[in-house]
This record gives sequence, structure tokens and C-alpha cells, in this order.
Amino acid sequence: MKFYLLGFMMAVILTGTASAQHVNIGVKAGLNVYNLTDGSQYSPKAGLNLGLLSHIHLTDQFALQPEIYYSGQGAKIENINTNLNLDYINVPVLLQYMFDNGFRIQAGPQVGFLVAAKTKSGNTTINVKDDYESIDVSLGIGASYINPATGFGIDARYNHGMSNVRTSGNSDSKNRGFQLGVFYLFGHKN
Repeated sequence: MKFYLLGFMMAVILTGTASAQHVNIGVKAGLNVYNLTDGSQYSPKAGLNLGLLSHIHLTDQFALQPEIYYSGQGAKIENINTNLNLDYINVPVLLQYMFDNGFRIQAGPQVGFLVAAKTKSGNTTINVKDDYESIDVSLGIGASYINPATGFGIDARYNHGMSNVRTSGNSDSKNRGFQLGVFYLFGHKN
């Protein structure tokens, strides 16, 4: 199922690129606040995101925005004063509606590939990657604004985890979090 979703996302990207009016490439960076939702002792944890994006105009009002970026996620485990650090390479494909004033609303699927999972308490770090699934599926929804004259913009997004990221135990843990960041599109065109 996960491979079908990834194949579908790639087909959408290729189809959008083939029929696009124009394509912009850009960079993005920002802050995350993520948590795991399984009803236990977790609280939100801050992290960073950094990566690349492509903005593909389909019409004057609609665009696709595929991205690939590193995302520092996880949670704080309150009762034992420990951080759970989950590092992902995320690949969202967002459909955007573009207003004439630079504002955009966006939504779409995201596939995350787990690259590292560690708990850290004081000076002690433990690798817990085997306790977590290698793929995470989520839905993103958000808004952005780009200054058309400069190509610089800001982006706010909520990612709603849909898949259980734990490999063991009875808990149903899902990654859920907010992102706030800045981006720059090279050679931006309206």
C-alpha cells in the first residue's frame, strides 16, 4: 500500500511537470513542533526542517508543490525527562490554490522515510530505530505567502499523521505537528 502511494505521488509530479505552465525550484527552512499521539506521557518537541521544493503552475490559480526535506520530529517523554528524536526525510506533494495577492492555501499527502530514531536522556543516547516503522504517511494542510517581487515567502502547515509509527506494543502512535518556515523560489514568476 505504501509503495502504491509513493508511485501515485511520483505519477502526479511527472504529470504536473509535463503540463505545467512554468516551474520554479526553491529552498526552505523552518521550525517544527511535533508530538506522538498515543495517549501516554508525551509532550511536544521542537525541531528543524530544511530542504528543497518545486512549485509547478498547472493553471493561473492552481499549482503542485512537491518537496523533499529533512524533518526533526519526535516528542518529550515527561516522566523520565527524555527526548525521543525521530529524523525523517519527508516527501509531500501539495495541491495549492493561489490567490492573486501572493497568498496560497495548500493540502496534500506526505510520505516520510525514517532515517534515525534515538532517545536521549542527559549524556545517554540509545538507538531505538527498530521500534519504529520505516515509513510514515500523513496529510498536510496549510497556507503560505510569497512576495512576488522577491521570491521570498513564509509557510505554515499542520501535518496529520495517518499511520502507526510504532512497530511493537499496543499503542497507536502517530506523528502530528506544526511547521513554520521561510522559503525562496529561484527565478520566481507569477
